[in-house]
Amino acid sequence: MRLIPDSTGSRAAAHDPDALDGEFTGPFTAERRLAVAAAREAGALLRSRFQDDYGVRTKGDHGDVVTELDLMAERLVVGRIRDGFPHDRILAEEAGTLDGDAMGEAPRRTWLVDPLDGSNNVVIGLPAYVVGIALCVDDAPVVGVVHDPVTDRTWSALTGRGAYGPHGRMRCPARPLSPAGPLLAWTQGHGVARDDRAAHGLKEVLEARSRRLLQLWAPLLTWSMLARGDIDGFVGYRAEAIDLPAGALLAAEAGLEIRALDGGPFRPGVTGPDTDRSFVAGRPGDLPYLLDLVGRIGASTADGGR
Repeated sequence: MRLIPDSTGSRAAAHDPDALDGEFTGPFTAERRLAVAAAREAGALLRSRFQDDYGVRTKGDHGDVVTELDLMAERLVVGRIRDGFPHDRILAEEAGTLDGDAMGEAPRRTWLVDPLDGSNNVVIGLPAYVVGIALCVDDAPVVGVVHDPVTDRTWSALTGRGAYGPHGRMRCPARPLSPAGPLLAWTQGHGVARDDRAAHGLKEVLEARSRRLLQLWAPLLTWSMLARGDIDGFVGYRAEAIDLPAGALLAAEAGLEIRALDGGPFRPGVTGPDTDRSFVAGRPGDLPYLLDLVGRIGASTADGGR
């Protein structure tokens, strides 16, 4: 990542997320400010309770979990959004869809709240988790915020106006891939079966042709790594909708490119089936190589066949 000085020429001020407000003007500035504040507040709560005893229960039939920390952080973030923007719809990881008071009008604005992306990591004592918040208008992300409570770092993006982190504006550096292969990451949705042939085929090719293939159990953390330039690419298969818009917007505004597995356009929205949420993301110059990798399993399989 290349460090870009703020408008005053001082990089020190950029370490304070509130100091970045001067970088963002125009539509959705207030929404970004609220999302950053709420994510940081929730992050402080999670960090303070990380080593405590807390309740854990299973969620669904695929081995996922939800903890008391998820619920506390979600209530906090949802409350902040509801106070600031009472007309908006909220889609929260645990509570589901919460309609605003738009008086019967179809809301064009939907907030997405992932209060603890990485719950499975937290349960086993692995400090790899983040808070994610996005705002979508007509299913397109316009605000994305990712906060890492462990390092107390925050990354945020506004559509068309860039992505910013602790050191200012983020622009993923252009650099050649290592001769040993790219450093890639993988995610798949909870609904993917263990015997899914497409998932197995993708992972087999990626593991064989990459230097490392990471699976962090925290997609938003992975998106922030991609936006910073820590990894070369990110491949998702039938990804979860709740955290996709915030991460994809952060990466896109940092200069990364995101495509569908067949190389076509990719829309990081919330609606539609999970088969529409398979993607390849990386630096523009690396996309042909990455798309060639995923294309090796055959287009029909990559489209979600089993």
